[in-house]
Amino acid sequence: MRDVARRAVRAEIAAKAMELFLVQGFEETTVNQIAAAVGMSGRSLFRYFDTKEDMVIGDLVELGHDVATALEDRPADEEPWTALRQALEVCVTSLEDDEVGLRRAKMLADTPSLRTAMLDKQLRWQRMLVPHVEQRLRASGQPRALRDALQQALQARALVSAALGCLDVAATVWTEVDGGRPLTNLVDDAFAAVRS
Repeated sequence: MRDVARRAVRAEIAAKAMELFLVQGFEETTVNQIAAAVGMSGRSLFRYFDTKEDMVIGDLVELGHDVATALEDRPADEEPWTALRQALEVCVTSLEDDEVGLRRAKMLADTPSLRTAMLDKQLRWQRMLVPHVEQRLRASGQPRALRDALQQALQARALVSAALGCLDVAATVWTEVDGGRPLTNLVDDAFAAVRS
């Protein structure tokens, strides 16, 4: 019960923080302003988040679990690159369906401290996704050299890293064209470019 309450408070803080960030800018918004908006002290706020960046990135880390679940749920015989693309649709849908998705993506692209936090998020996602891709590689009947554990780990990490890079590039272009092209099409184009 305590975990549920803690998650609810975290969600409320993150939502209020995002409202302020989108109106005032990330760097211009202070922790004390966020704390006042949710009725607590700045010190209390840090019981729920380690950093101001975590207020933006925190739910994206959770989104990584959804991507891992989506990857695990893909057909077992689907090749890893295609399975990764389909699993990442969870992120695309999350950004495109959210009314502030494009504004949030712009803030992430334009704020250096958030870009750094995004890189950390990508590393966390890699740790979640790589085991699923390794399992697909083992099951796919790859040539003997690729069945070697070290080689599989290398290939799985490369595939996941490239897939997340495609998502990042597509999201950046999406912000540059002000949402003028559907994000899902840009992700498809990025995946196709790497595949070719």
